[in-house]
Amino acid sequence: MLSSSRTPETGVAGIAAPSGAVPGIGTRRRIPVAVQAPDPISREGAVSQLRGRPEVEVRDEVSAAGTVALLIEDTLDEAALGRLRRIVRSEGARAVLVVGTIRETELLDVIECGVGAIVWRREATAHRLVQAVVAAHRGDGDLPADLLGRLISQVGTLHRGAAGRPGAPSLGLAPREVDVLRLVAEGLDTGEIASKLSYSERTVKNVMHGLTTRLHLRNRAHAVAYALREGYI
Repeated sequence: MLSSSRTPETGVAGIAAPSGAVPGIGTRRRIPVAVQAPDPISREGAVSQLRGRPEVEVRDEVSAAGTVALLIEDTLDEAALGRLRRIVRSEGARAVLVVGTIRETELLDVIECGVGAIVWRREATAHRLVQAVVAAHRGDGDLPADLLGRLISQVGTLHRGAAGRPGAPSLGLAPREVDVLRLVAEGLDTGEIASKLSYSERTVKNVMHGLTTRLHLRNRAHAVAYALREGYI
């Protein structure tokens, strides 16, 4: 699911107190999370938000596949993008980006690095961080509403600029793949997509797995970005 997030809580990492559990994750299967930040205050602030939450287990480093890396940045530069690529591609971790600002030119780069969950630093409460970690662990997308709109606008602009160019690449998406991705982009979950299209949930999951595997896409957010770029949705 690629969704926008609305958070009733406000605060920054290290200030807001933990709140209710995120639905869908119990205490028996905790998600390993490794926090990385450019300074010790930011790291300890995020760790204090996550410590004691039943959904997650804070670890010192990305030690195994299945670990979610939570990266904190004020702004993005080439060094930060390089860290994202290394963590996702070399170490095999899912990634959540907590960032202060992000330019439109950087947004698609972040998605294509394999980051499907982004949290504004100003909204980084304990509940919001856990929500993003759970989404990343599942391979879902979780973007703030304003970023989701910017992503759609940016990719639409790229597609219009490329329209009509000879030799433009084609993804070759099947009609039902397009139908599923369009509903993913609208924020529907697997059950809602199945209901809308009169499919089983297993069929929807198989469609998503098939297209992400075939096209070497990292998660649902990446799949939606590619479909938007190519003009399918």
